[in-house]
Amino acid sequence: MPRPIAWVTSRSSAGVVNVAPFSFYGGISGNPPILGLGISRRADGSRKDTARNAIEAGEFVVHLAEMDQLDDLVGSSAELAPDQSEAEALGLELIDSQQVAVPSLAAARVRLECRLYGHHEVGNGPVDFLMGEVVAFVLAEGLIDEAGRVREDQLRPVSRLGGALYAPVERRFTVQRPSSK
Repeated sequence: MPRPIAWVTSRSSAGVVNVAPFSFYGGISGNPPILGLGISRRADGSRKDTARNAIEAGEFVVHLAEMDQLDDLVGSSAELAPDQSEAEALGLELIDSQQVAVPSLAAARVRLECRLYGHHEVGNGPVDFLMGEVVAFVLAEGLIDEAGRVREDQLRPVSRLGGALYAPVERRFTVQRPSSK
C-alpha cells in the first residue's frame, strides 16, 4: 500500500547536513501538531545519521517529495559516511529554515520544521521512533487557497510501496463522512 515519504534534513554536531527518505512516517497529533518517524537501525545495530542527528540536535525538517524529485529522493537513500553530506553529493540546494537551525531543501515546496518532542526505541531492531513537534509549516506561494487550505491539486507527491517500488498520488476523489445524528 502507498506510504507517505518523509524526506528529512538533519545536521550533525560537526555541521554535516544529512538528507534521507523514510516511509514509516505520519501525523500522530493535531494539537500540538506532532508527526512520527520510524528509523530502522543499520545492520550493525548503530543509529542512522538522521536519528542520531535529530536526537543530538533536537531538530529536523520533513519535506514533501514530489514526482520530479524522485531521482534525488532515491539518491539520498545511499548510506554515506557520517562526515559526508547527501546534499553536497547530489548537488541539492539548501536554504535557511524559519524556526529551526537545520537547513531545508530549496526545491521542496512543502516543509515541516520540527523540534524533537520525544524519542523511543521500539521493536526488536530496535527502531528509533522520533516524534517531532511541527513548529513551522512552510508552503510555497500558491499552495494555500483563500480559505487557508492546502491546494492539494497543485501537488504531485510520490509515495513508497516497498522495495524499489514507488507510486505517484494522482487520482483524487471526495467521500463525505456520515453526519452525526
